[in-house]
Amino acid sequence: MQTINYPPRSEWEALIRRPSMDASRLSDVVGGILDDVKTNGDEAVRRYEREFDHATPDALLLSEAEKAEAKTAVSQALKQAILQAKANIEKFHAAQKQTFAEIETSPGVVCRQKAVAIEKVGFYIPGGTAPLFSTVLMLAIPAKIAGCREIVLCTPPDKDGKIHPAVIFAAEATGVDKIFKIGGAQAIGAMAYGTESVPKVYKIFGPGNQYVTAAKQAVGLKEVAIDMPAGPSEVEVIADETAHPDFVAADLLSQAEHGADSQAILLTTSETLAEAVAREVLSQLNTLPRKEQAEKSLAHSRIIVLRTREEIVELTNLYAPEHLIIETKDYRSLADQITNAGSVFLGHYTPESAGDYASGTNHTLPTNGYARMYSGVNLDSFTKKITFQEISKDGIRHLGATIGILAENEQMTAHKNAVLLRMMR
Repeated sequence: MQTINYPPRSEWEALIRRPSMDASRLSDVVGGILDDVKTNGDEAVRRYEREFDHATPDALLLSEAEKAEAKTAVSQALKQAILQAKANIEKFHAAQKQTFAEIETSPGVVCRQKAVAIEKVGFYIPGGTAPLFSTVLMLAIPAKIAGCREIVLCTPPDKDGKIHPAVIFAAEATGVDKIFKIGGAQAIGAMAYGTESVPKVYKIFGPGNQYVTAAKQAVGLKEVAIDMPAGPSEVEVIADETAHPDFVAADLLSQAEHGADSQAILLTTSETLAEAVAREVLSQLNTLPRKEQAEKSLAHSRIIVLRTREEIVELTNLYAPEHLIIETKDYRSLADQITNAGSVFLGHYTPESAGDYASGTNHTLPTNGYARMYSGVNLDSFTKKITFQEISKDGIRHLGATIGILAENEQMTAHKNAVLLRMMR
């Protein structure tokens, strides 16, 4: 993990650049898979399952017997932990429900808005190097609170055609309607277009590798909505001399262990802290089972020492991290100046791990700088807003002249006529 002391502003953009990948073949490969699934349905999906996941499941849809088997395979301690996390996530997301007042914008003109759930949603849950059952909670819970009528989940099976039992338990606990043993771009295609087995959905959520991400972006152009553009996971830590170096190192490594293309950044004004954290990272790294992935991530991660707190705020808002941990004495006042971040973790005892699993906030967040313009997944992600207006006879007479002038000046004569006819009755 490289340490850079007091870089000039001219170097900031380069220092916070995310790891890049060669995507030259990605579009063609993913496009071919999607076209095949759109044309050939289940047959294409099964073929890609054999090719990419090395699995030949008896059926794509998870059976009731498999659900029952999974329930017995999950330890009681893990079940309790999942249910506790579920309760916290439910509490936080239920509080996001909005009520909309009916507004009289001018005499006789009444407008209102209501939130309506997206009827059919699909989730992609990665299952490669780690089964992300926590993502099931983060997606299914707000979907149920919002009132989505059909929830479909796809996740890659292992070579024996099995899904990790904790993923199944979490899906059952949160009310997922159908679970499919499908991974990769073929899963995205199946949910976007529909197949003989998989229902077509209206919006797709969830993280995935570069092929899944590319497939989501492709179908998001015209077939379905997607949650947000996504890339590798990332964290930034802001720390001062009051921070615990071992805490900071653990926070950086907890992100680095996600995968080789993840990134961890530390910003501080203390050279002493920077040196201590660098030592701790090396020490803790050697204890990790996922050391190899973390090492590759650390190769494009940085410890950056800046001169002032103002520079830290400026660089943070430029980077727009997915996760931001502030481990400083004045963390609240510093947090008030942050305008670009997916989720912020305040104080010395708030690790990013809490948001990943059980504090109640959602861990499906914008990456790759998209926090400048996107929110993380929340209750609104599963709804659409419909507006209503009702105008009385007196109301159209009061507002009609204004509408008519505006329409006439846009050369929309029929628009003007629709108003004038009503004003004369």
